Amino acid sequence: MNWDQIVGNWRECRLRIKEQWSELTDDDVASIRGQRDRLVGLLQEKCGLTKGPAEKALNEFMNGLEAPPVYVERA
Repeated sequence: MNWDQIVGNWRECRLRIKEQWSELTDDDVASIRGQRDRLVGLLQEKCGLTKGPAEKALNEFMNGLEAPPVYVERA
């Protein structure tokens, strides 16, 4: 799943982010507001990661998420 898909499914993804990184509070996750850089910063701050490992962890998380189904309207 790419970041645009995560933003588009933010309600569900917020829960998944909290499950993945329990160090993040509800307020932390709410403050992200769909900003990828903000999440990387929080991973650095709250989880004690440097930027490279925080980016890698986020990329692995995103790759592990299934993309939502795409519905095509039939004519």
